[in-house]
Amino acid sequence: MILAILLFVLTYLLLLAFPQRRAWIALGSGALFLLLGILPEDKALAAVDFNVLLMIAGTMGLVSLFIDSRMPALLADLILEHTPSVKWAVVALALFAGIVSAFIDNVATVLMLAPVALAVAEKLKIRPVSMIIAIAVSCNLQGAATLVGDTTSILLGGYAGLDFLDFFVFRGKPGIFWAVELGAVFSALVLLWLFRKENAPVRPGERTQVTDFVPSILLGSTILLLIAASFIPDKPAITNGVICMSLLAVGLVYTGVRQRSLAAVTKPLREIDLTTLGLLLGLFVVIGGITEAGVIDALASLLVKVSGSNLFFVYTLIVWASVLFSAFIDNIPYVTTMLPVVQGIAAMLGVDSTLLYFGLLTGSTLGGNLTPIGASANITAIGILRRKGYTVTNRDFLRVGLPFTLTAVTAGYLFLWVVWGA
Repeated sequence: MILAILLFVLTYLLLLAFPQRRAWIALGSGALFLLLGILPEDKALAAVDFNVLLMIAGTMGLVSLFIDSRMPALLADLILEHTPSVKWAVVALALFAGIVSAFIDNVATVLMLAPVALAVAEKLKIRPVSMIIAIAVSCNLQGAATLVGDTTSILLGGYAGLDFLDFFVFRGKPGIFWAVELGAVFSALVLLWLFRKENAPVRPGERTQVTDFVPSILLGSTILLLIAASFIPDKPAITNGVICMSLLAVGLVYTGVRQRSLAAVTKPLREIDLTTLGLLLGLFVVIGGITEAGVIDALASLLVKVSGSNLFFVYTLIVWASVLFSAFIDNIPYVTTMLPVVQGIAAMLGVDSTLLYFGLLTGSTLGGNLTPIGASANITAIGILRRKGYTVTNRDFLRVGLPFTLTAVTAGYLFLWVVWGA
């Protein structure tokens, strides 16, 4: 067990020190777990969740097609046409970003909507910094709302066997979707207060024209098929991944034929984040290794002992520790590590693991909003602003991110305890 712990800690330190090489670090660590015999070779494939990997790859490719269709830009234009002032435009764009990111990658959503916010700010001669930060943090919030909203959601769905509809209603009770939406309502009030002085009128520009609706249909079909798959009993574990990849294949064939260009086919494939896939592949093996070595059970036992077997204390610890950790480290390896720990804690306490799963996802997804480096969407937003010549200070980010995060997490935290902890 000592060797497994040392290798795991070294892996995490390297991931923190060299974020640009995290896929290779995770894959190399996974290989060491196999070579050292910590994880037997015959258990390596079982440790890898191929359904999760296929879902991520498929949705990333479909999102690329959807963005190229310009449908998101059209939807943003329609929103701006119905907002009376900058204050309401910021809130509307943030809420719209949240809705989109519940189904589309957070970074992609920021890339879609940041130009809209920049255009509005330029017309009104105001700094766009707070506006774009509001969009970024809203994207991170809604990533936990649905099965396809974020990599962490897909990880939870794969590990806990949750289908698309389970995020809405699970075992006859409201799912995590409603906790996220409650957080969104209260955080929208925070944004209204933060931008209360921005009352200049908004004058939208020319409406974006969309000439290809097929990518939108494919993305919508993905969601509908994932919902339909929720009703299939004893379906193969890889079902959701096959759905996402199959519709991506349809989209690639359609795009290639329509544009008669190989580049049109390869572009969505290049948008698939191989770094994230490689990171997850390696981490699945690493987590399988430390589980086999008994590290996960030992950590779960320690947390139960510290909490005195009190469910409320354990739940509170998981939520707010996840917020803190995710403010500084990537939430993908964190959630991958903690899922089996949470399951172990629930087993030791003799309780349903749902509350702790949802608490983990809430804290880890939203925690990234506390700092500029806590989430990829934040880093992307700040990068866009810097390229436009705007300096983003920690104070700029904390002005929006801190009250937004604390409000949203507290609302979700209390909601989940009332629904699932009582």
